[in-house]
Amino acid sequence: MDNKQLFHHRLATLTAQLAGRPLDAGLERWLNTAYGPDSSGYADLRHSCLAGVAEGWLCALEGGGIRYGRVFKADDALHRFSVDVVDMQDIAGPHHTHPQGEIDLILPLDAGTATFDGRPAGWCVYPPGSAHRPTVAQGRALVLYLLPEGQIQFTKS
Repeated sequence: MDNKQLFHHRLATLTAQLAGRPLDAGLERWLNTAYGPDSSGYADLRHSCLAGVAEGWLCALEGGGIRYGRVFKADDALHRFSVDVVDMQDIAGPHHTHPQGEIDLILPLDAGTATFDGRPAGWCVYPPGSAHRPTVAQGRALVLYLLPEGQIQFTKS
């Protein structure tokens, strides 16, 4: 199994546990307990993201100082979640809304001090209908986005 297939497998295992659950503070607490920064699941996902960036199939596009890319479309194997990963350093991304919510895995790089929307390494969950301007501060981070049905709506500026 190559690294991209392994990444898909790891995500399918995770999304099986997310399917049908409400995207709320309870899910965020569960993710940070079961898949938090000190867990093997977090380490595995981090390893897959770093391998994907190194091999060029992850964060292959660039715009506005942000490297990004949808690595997997929403499919049945991923329980209808799409998977995007961005590579950001001390920058705010484009404002957008989450029609069905968004689940984010924050992977600080370098010294590990980077935050995403003010949060350190770990998970954050945005409920359906929420919106934000994703911001990485205090360094560089990869952020993995799980979007139900791949739904995201960028706000026109």
